[in-house]
Amino acid sequence: MFNDITSDDVYRIETARLWLRWPRAADAPQIARSAGEKAVAEMTSRIRHPYPAGDAERYVLETRANNALGKSLGLIITPKQRPNDVLGAIGLAETPDPKALEIGYWIGVPFWRKGYASEAVSAVLGAGFELSDATRIEARVRTVNPASRQVLENNGFSYSRDETLFMPAREASYPVHWLALEKVAWSVRKAGASALIRPSPEWSKVAMPA
Repeated sequence: MFNDITSDDVYRIETARLWLRWPRAADAPQIARSAGEKAVAEMTSRIRHPYPAGDAERYVLETRANNALGKSLGLIITPKQRPNDVLGAIGLAETPDPKALEIGYWIGVPFWRKGYASEAVSAVLGAGFELSDATRIEARVRTVNPASRQVLENNGFSYSRDETLFMPAREASYPVHWLALEKVAWSVRKAGASALIRPSPEWSKVAMPA
């Protein structure tokens, strides 16, 4: 699904304030601490609360394996000046439609309302559309999570449909909004942003600092 450039663990995406990079074993304690907070976990379908011991390590291993195989793209969100600090995580995963990807993300509570989610989503959309075969990116958000829906709408996503989905980590079904962004619409937005001389994300195989 993804271009070979994303299958090397030196791959990263750089934005104005962030580095999005492959997860590492050393990230596990921070991932467990932040993702395991109830306010974060309860809005996701797969992050359990209380956060079980070993889940962060499994997440790192599985994400790295899927990245290497080009099946998906999972990245840790870090501040550019402190690339060892974990602000959150973001990823693009395969869907039953070979031309579509699903985006998902979380941000640690101390870093809410700072625009990090919108900045990370914007960057990963570029990778999804330019470094894979996808022509559409989809997302689902719980109906009680308007902040996450706003992040998506700020990045050009439009409402698609409502559905009730079983969420394994919650052991129950919840209503969600589905939103979608077509590559054509993303390209138009990108062209408009370039005309306003707004910087676009850069991605390359660049070695991370020690």
